[in-house]
Amino acid sequence: MDELGAIFAADGPLSRHIPHYRPRPQQLEMARTIQAALVARDRLVVEAGTGTGKTLAYLTPIMLSGAKTILSTASKTLQDQLFQRDIPAVRAALGLPLDVALLKGRANYVCHYHLERALAEARLATREEVAHLQAIARFAAASDSGDRMALGDVPEDSPVWARVVSTRDNCLGAACPYHRGCFVLKARRRALEADLVVINHHLFFADVLLKDEGAGELLPAANAVVFDEAHQLPHTASVFFGEMVSTGMLVDLAHDVRAEAAAAAADFAQLPQAAAAVDKAARDLRLSLGLAGARLPAARALQEKVFQAAYAELEHCMARLQVLLESQAQRSEGLANCLARCQEAAARLERWRVPAAQEGRVRWCEATTHSLLLHATPLDVGSLFARALEDDARAWIFTSATLSVRGDFRHYLGQIGLPQARTALWDSPYDYARQALLYVPAQMPDANSPEYTRACVDAAWPVLRACRGGAFLLFTSLRAMHEAHALVRQRLRDEGLDWTLLLQGSASRSALLAEFRTRGNAVLLGSHSFWEGVDVPGEALTLVVIDRLPFQPPDDPVLAARLEALRRAGHNPFFDHQLPHAVITLKQGAGRLIRHEDDRGVLMICDTRLVDKPYGRRIWQALPPMRRTRALADVLAFFAAAGQSGAGGGRA
Repeated sequence: MDELGAIFAADGPLSRHIPHYRPRPQQLEMARTIQAALVARDRLVVEAGTGTGKTLAYLTPIMLSGAKTILSTASKTLQDQLFQRDIPAVRAALGLPLDVALLKGRANYVCHYHLERALAEARLATREEVAHLQAIARFAAASDSGDRMALGDVPEDSPVWARVVSTRDNCLGAACPYHRGCFVLKARRRALEADLVVINHHLFFADVLLKDEGAGELLPAANAVVFDEAHQLPHTASVFFGEMVSTGMLVDLAHDVRAEAAAAAADFAQLPQAAAAVDKAARDLRLSLGLAGARLPAARALQEKVFQAAYAELEHCMARLQVLLESQAQRSEGLANCLARCQEAAARLERWRVPAAQEGRVRWCEATTHSLLLHATPLDVGSLFARALEDDARAWIFTSATLSVRGDFRHYLGQIGLPQARTALWDSPYDYARQALLYVPAQMPDANSPEYTRACVDAAWPVLRACRGGAFLLFTSLRAMHEAHALVRQRLRDEGLDWTLLLQGSASRSALLAEFRTRGNAVLLGSHSFWEGVDVPGEALTLVVIDRLPFQPPDDPVLAARLEALRRAGHNPFFDHQLPHAVITLKQGAGRLIRHEDDRGVLMICDTRLVDKPYGRRIWQALPPMRRTRALADVLAFFAAAGQSGAGGGRA
């Protein structure tokens, strides 16, 4: 038996060190394929179905290779899981003295300089925020890493965090008085020394961006780069290869100017006055676009007279602030940094307004609750990503459970600009025909009709009663999610059921999932955040309901521009872009249901286009091979066979 075969064997080291480990042929084949790619320094794209065990399949050959490797994943939560749980387990199993480092973006580390400023200002809104700031100060004094995830006493969404971390814009660099003790630099030094560095996709692209600008780099040199959850790369690349300025950034700039002026130019009253004018103009620009959620092409927004006037006023106030900062910048490093930020933001505002300045990009704006974001997003991310990999001799490995459409990787390969990359696919080892049922109701209104969400709740209710909770209800929009939440809450009251009802946004995702897992009869309503990266094995989750096929909204400015570009190039926008994107997204949502070989459950997709439209066949054939039905009786029988039939507030 070869080395990998012995490691992955039933009596091998992985089995002895990892609880519930069992050999899977797909996992061993994947590990061998990745090992070959590492040796050949190849470009490899791998889809591994749920249950394959892809984490062990890539970690084992990485560690055995002895090559310095960067491992990038989609989120900070997954980073921490790899660093704290998966990597130590495999390292112990293999008995290798491997040095591993965790590296995150600078906003994840407490900044001594900004912490000192926040403590001196004492301008916090509540006593709770004061307590949070004091807790962070104690943590920074005692911590070796400064990683905010290590401080559980302060919530992730506390407004105080924004005051005590640095950004690329407001970092003073070598001029900072706390430069030698900087947590960010300490983490980067650790990464330079390590054999394996765990990062996230955002940090990878931030590094690419710095190199493009000739401004150095964040990541150490390596022999291989492995992307887990690689399906998220195209979206992350769009963000980083584009350009953005927001009213929130300008409000923060105004705040920092006032703080720096108070410390270094207290005798120059015009500076804080000009900063206050920028603050007001930025907020007025946000208000000029109306309700949160609006997404408009730049050309359309700039035709609105109220928006036009607010934009002109903001540019005028920024120009005034820039002139005053130029006269005072020499008085402190902080003021010099504010001047550089002001100049860059003013240039971005001008470029966003002028079409010729953003050729090859889609200019659009997006209103959130507190800010207005002005984007310039590239039409073709793939060519930019390919350029970043040009003449790079490292091994590049991309893996996820959802990269292909029925084994066809062309859509994904085009998105990352690697049409010639090698591909490999392993289906899930789970017995979906036995474990799961795909249910599409026989009668539903048009998916775009006003009564559609109510019809989804009506159709799902008898299924929810049959499984007695333990369900995810996933929606393609926040509006539909909130409407359904109100309807389900009323149903529970009317029928006297004491199931736990959870809603995305009412608490952190980790807190909601922890409660969902422990309750057993919970119903969780979520939107995009719960379509992927969520693992609830066992009886806590036996039903996943999806309201609509996840086609991107046709009025999205970026999508509209990309579809038009495809049309001009002679492609079919629907079959070449919209349909593959919807399939990959739906596979992610469907993947929440069966997470273990003993799981059983129903996937309910309310959208009858899945069976009524000619393209529906291409969609359901891309899903795991579940039994299919349109009869509610089959669903009730499925749960009855699992011993879950009947009504009441508990689980069978």
